[in-house]
Amino acid sequence: MADQVTLRVWRGDAEGGRFRDYRVEAQEGEVVLDVLFRLQATQAGDLAIRWNCKAGRCGSCSTEINGIPRLACMTRMNSLPEGEPITVAPMRTFPIVRDLVTDVSFNYQMAERVPPFRPRAKDPKTEGDGHYRMKQEDIERVQEFRRCIEAFLCQNVCHVIRDHEENKRNFAGPRFFIRYAEVDMHPLDTNDRREVIRDQMGLGYCNITACCQGTCPEDILITNNAIIPLKERVVDVKYDPVAWVGRKLRRRRDDESA
Repeated sequence: MADQVTLRVWRGDAEGGRFRDYRVEAQEGEVVLDVLFRLQATQAGDLAIRWNCKAGRCGSCSTEINGIPRLACMTRMNSLPEGEPITVAPMRTFPIVRDLVTDVSFNYQMAERVPPFRPRAKDPKTEGDGHYRMKQEDIERVQEFRRCIEAFLCQNVCHVIRDHEENKRNFAGPRFFIRYAEVDMHPLDTNDRREVIRDQMGLGYCNITACCQGTCPEDILITNNAIIPLKERVVDVKYDPVAWVGRKLRRRRDDESA
């Protein structure tokens, strides 16, 4: 059974724009992206929408629906208030390209700044066949972070970059704190990124409001399992007196052996 709904869609580009109302048919069981496709096919052929899989796996169709950052392909029409206009807007944190499409290149720039995964050397006694030996319990912690589909909804709601454009140069944001946690907590990794996270990625700016965690379409516990443990690691390396002495001794030993 089809109903008529009012879609209030933001139309415009980097120079400016406004919301326009459209009456569009919505079928039972459809998601917001379905109705946007119908609008595009019947009334607004030039409407710009970014999408790819329509299955909640690519993160491309991130928008703000009734003011809440969501995936358009995973937001059921029957989950929205009946009889009220449905507002669809582009993500506010990123520059607008056109209509619902935003420029998310900031995120790719941050990705390039993540120091790479650097595994330890294989133990010839136990790993002579060329395979690393790990227990499942050692890897479960970082497997959660690999579920990220890069919808960038967490980046969009993070007030550190949403409300302060000047912070983008020195703040990686929640998506990339997940990435840092993923590689830094991996049992095989030997690359110490704690000073980078503190001095260049702005971990200290995060006041752990957990707004990012609430928008993650993959239900990753960004704040609890990534950001807070990273903060603990950074504090340990910076302020733990035992760790400070250990670093001094290692540096002295390295200098003497050089």
